[in-house]
Amino acid sequence: MSHVPGTSRRAQYSATTRRALVDVAEQLFAEHGYAATSLDAIVAGADVTKGALYHHYSGKQALFEAVFEKVEAAGARQVQAALEGHRDPWEKAIAGLRAFLEVVRQPSYSRIVVQDGPSVLGHERYREQEERSTFANVLDIVRAVLGAGEWAVDAKMERTFARIFFGAMSSAGATVSTAEDADIEAERVEIAIGFILSGLRARSEQGAELPELPESPTS
Repeated sequence: MSHVPGTSRRAQYSATTRRALVDVAEQLFAEHGYAATSLDAIVAGADVTKGALYHHYSGKQALFEAVFEKVEAAGARQVQAALEGHRDPWEKAIAGLRAFLEVVRQPSYSRIVVQDGPSVLGHERYREQEERSTFANVLDIVRAVLGAGEWAVDAKMERTFARIFFGAMSSAGATVSTAEDADIEAERVEIAIGFILSGLRARSEQGAELPELPESPTS
């Protein structure tokens, strides 16, 4: 192991151990699922002791959470990369959708994030993690689309739009990842969401305006 300037050998060894545990756990969780993966198999694959594992993680669920965050963040970066460079908001939205559908078909993402994530982390924790990564990309798309229509909406309305699309994307991801033929199901999802986007685009080009919200009652 090469020495990184500015860090102690102990710190480097600790980082290497954590990385090995997460990498091996990711592979096993993706192949066998959370329930069927034992800590013994993980430490054997990482070539560390169980004591070393417990030094870094309190148990299998804590290790799963580290794996989940790694896989979810990688997927979000992939979608974000697909969004970059698109000036046309509609092309940007479709590019983001296609990238997301590619991500949810990846074995690690499908099994760890979509299938096992909600049950292992719990609904609230799962949604918190999704909002830190996936939601930011959805909000970016929504802002571009609303901007194309020159619809004057405030930040709260932007987030309302984003949450609706975010919910649709989450549901679509679950549908695709568990489908008998994920590729065919991804095509169906792209057609369905593309149809919704085409409706928004038509209203944008027609200069349609959003209804005004009623004023909130004052206390």
